[in-house]
Amino acid sequence: MASIRYYTTDVDGFKLFYREAGPIDAPKLLLLHGFPSASHMFRELIPLLADKFHIVAPDLPGFGQSHMPPRENFSYTFDNVARVIDRFTEVIGFDRFAVYVFDYGAPTGFRLAARHPERITAIISQNGNAYEEGLSEGWSPIKAYWQDPSQANRNALRAFLTPETTRWQYTQGVPDQTMVSPDGQNLDNFYLARLGADEVQLDLFGDYKSNVALYPKFQEYFRLHQPPLLAVWGKNDPYFLPAGAEAFRRDLPKADIRLFDTGHFALETHSEKIAKAIGDFWDARFVPKRPERTELRPA
Repeated sequence: MASIRYYTTDVDGFKLFYREAGPIDAPKLLLLHGFPSASHMFRELIPLLADKFHIVAPDLPGFGQSHMPPRENFSYTFDNVARVIDRFTEVIGFDRFAVYVFDYGAPTGFRLAARHPERITAIISQNGNAYEEGLSEGWSPIKAYWQDPSQANRNALRAFLTPETTRWQYTQGVPDQTMVSPDGQNLDNFYLARLGADEVQLDLFGDYKSNVALYPKFQEYFRLHQPPLLAVWGKNDPYFLPAGAEAFRRDLPKADIRLFDTGHFALETHSEKIAKAIGDFWDARFVPKRPERTELRPA
């Protein structure tokens, strides 16, 4: 098993927690988690990839073990989250890297890619959306808040922050729910129960409309720069539909799209298969093939 180390670093006064594994001289891979989780969602994937990549997995600002400053001191928008993660990559020396994006990690990672296309070697999207057709009807209450940011509509979104909803996110669409460990969801619920965490998450729900507004910019980045992209998608995700995965091919004709029979948190049930898909994808695009040997025969 690969050794994983745990650090907290200062990013311009912001305390950011991260996990790190793999050889320093290996290709760099940045793992960006989603709602309502933290870098612990990669606990099974990291050891499976650490022989091939130098991996870093931070907790996003306001999530997990990273600092969650009061809202009056830090505006919880995706632009600000991406700004902190952008500086984080510079602080730790991640100058050129592949990025694995999931859920909230997608608009964070796509902002980094559009801002610094020269730094991105590849994109791995696990239910990380960039197309409107990828948004399911499950977004309707949040869209209502975008249209009318009233206190009533904000309060209606608190249903997304309950322990029951967290478990539903982990198990919905999973054919065999006994395969889903309670560990990740219970840790997520612990973080959600912290004082002030609910208002932070409601702020991010409201600001998610900024991500949808940036979809054309993200798509332009795909078309112009053609980053190698692998989509590994839980096809039964109640929030991000398989159409969002297939849409990548519209701008990236060579995109590798793989759908798995599971839900939103695909790593809970398919970490080994996803790790293999990543390894195959990387080898096919970045590892030079050895020339075939030709046997010399006497004339």
